[in-house]
Amino acid sequence: MNFTLSPAVLATVLTTALVAPTLAVAAPDLPTLRAVPGGVVTLSLGPSSQPPLVRHAGVPVLVVGDPIEWTAVLGVPLAAKAGTDEVTVQREGAAVKRQSFAIAPMRYAEQRLSVAPKHVELSAENLARHERERARQAEVIATFSEPLPATLRLRQPVPGARSSSFGLRRVFNGQSRNPHSGMDIAAPVGTPVVAPLAGRVADVGDYFFNGGTVWLDHGGGLLTMYCHLSAVHVKVGDVVRAGDRIADVGATGRVTGPHLHWSVSLNRVMVDPALFLGN
Repeated sequence: MNFTLSPAVLATVLTTALVAPTLAVAAPDLPTLRAVPGGVVTLSLGPSSQPPLVRHAGVPVLVVGDPIEWTAVLGVPLAAKAGTDEVTVQREGAAVKRQSFAIAPMRYAEQRLSVAPKHVELSAENLARHERERARQAEVIATFSEPLPATLRLRQPVPGARSSSFGLRRVFNGQSRNPHSGMDIAAPVGTPVVAPLAGRVADVGDYFFNGGTVWLDHGGGLLTMYCHLSAVHVKVGDVVRAGDRIADVGATGRVTGPHLHWSVSLNRVMVDPALFLGN
């Protein structure tokens, strides 16, 4: 049977097709915004038929939304200084433009810990191992894959008391080290660790500082890391659903006791996992 659409109906169909979202992440599904070092900011990019290409310091930035309104979701480095920073924005067929954003000051507390001396005064062998592992993890953290995440809200990967330790300026055995780049969740050895969001296993390893470790790639430069594990139940390349068991809590690597160290990385920047929790 042949039929013809009226001009009004045809216009409605075409408009609906035009605004159909490539990735529609509603406002409640965005992380809590905090424009500080280690936080997350969003930048309104306005409408366009295709998502603009956004970069910060040359690194791809996650862009969500639809042709009516695109939004860049950007992790702010822990080492960032208070003031003004910028991203580059390129729309299809247009010149690259710069868009600035403000970063507020944030001073994190100091944490003093006592650990095994070998994890502070590294031998030549352990230092070489650490350098190899750091290079490997830099490759993992640079992953930017599709499909993009359907939400930026995560579930807590293990039950237990959540510390507010992200960003703490750490002193091990009296020596200053890098700030704490994750959240510690207290839990007994063997407690199941579950995926907080669907993704793909990007890396599994036994690292000098992090102990048993799993990285999950959730797409669009959003990755999560799980450390000090006693057992791992996945392998590289596995696809997991939110809630799937991926590992067990342990006390491996540089630790003072059993717990899960959980990190969230966005555009190659470690950001506060608490900002992504749905409750």
